[in-house]
Amino acid sequence: MRSNPLGLGRDLAIDLGTANTLIYARGYGIVLNEPSVVAINVNDGRPVAVGTEAKRMMGRTPNNIKVIRPLKDGVIADFEVCEKMLRYFIQQVHASKWSKPRMIICVPSGITGVEQRAVQDAAEYAGARRPVHIIEEPMAAAIGADLPVGEAAGNMIVDIGGGTTEVAVISLGGIVTAQSVRVAGDELDDAVVQYVKKEFSLAIGDRTAEEIKREMGSAWPLEDELTADIRGRDLISGLPRTIQLTTEHVREALAEPVSAIVDAVKTALDRTPPELAADIMEAGIMVTGGGALLRGLPERLAHETGMPIRIAEEPLYSVAIGSGRALENIDAMRGLMSLGGDL
Repeated sequence: MRSNPLGLGRDLAIDLGTANTLIYARGYGIVLNEPSVVAINVNDGRPVAVGTEAKRMMGRTPNNIKVIRPLKDGVIADFEVCEKMLRYFIQQVHASKWSKPRMIICVPSGITGVEQRAVQDAAEYAGARRPVHIIEEPMAAAIGADLPVGEAAGNMIVDIGGGTTEVAVISLGGIVTAQSVRVAGDELDDAVVQYVKKEFSLAIGDRTAEEIKREMGSAWPLEDELTADIRGRDLISGLPRTIQLTTEHVREALAEPVSAIVDAVKTALDRTPPELAADIMEAGIMVTGGGALLRGLPERLAHETGMPIRIAEEPLYSVAIGSGRALENIDAMRGLMSLGGDL
């Protein structure tokens, strides 16, 4: 992460994600990648820490400090905290405190007009120049994953983020059909917490659940199944206890949210015009976002859809890179998106 790069231009593209916020600066590339987390002092409402430092505090704070994730399911859940977080991140990368940067922000395709307006307002309050331009996440992800979005051919993108899974079929620079479900990384973490609570009467924290998902999660049987010792608090005795968790257990825990993601892909395919479906059959489905890193997901999707599955080169950065490319080549790409105004 670069802090206060000298001579930085005014244009920024922001992937305001439920789990992480990424900022792309025109001419520089991605200059910030931080967790979308803020630690607030409850007595005066002042941010104590933002980003990585705040995430380290999760589950470890005294009563006067509250750790908040201001975005839930891809939209703003806490407007005031989101605005403080955005302001902090913009100050980290924007050299001048006096000039207001022009900005493109990515939003999920399924959000309402009110939710979209909240994103624009938060950016404006955080110091962005009016108007704040909006690009839909599936379009940004497709551009970032090097799909030929401007051609008269069907391109299918599946973007599995922290709060939402975006599925879209793109042709001739427009979204032909889209399916947005609020099931993604957060729901996978929560599924692990609930499974361990139900099956082992053990309480574990969100950070532990995320680690289990990352290290042991899978959507398809693995060649070598793993076992790990997991520590938590026994719900009966209230004392610390260690259990043995296997990758089969974790796969069982993730079964429901993974099925919801697969169903979203099948629903989008079902709504796709036959000509475009034939193109997708040939080119395959592109999967991006943090969820693309879940082991066995390509095999599961290939088995369920009968389509070839490809994983983006840099799945975690596709949306930020795509919105950044839109920023760099705004004149050439103007027709590919609705930016809500002239840049």
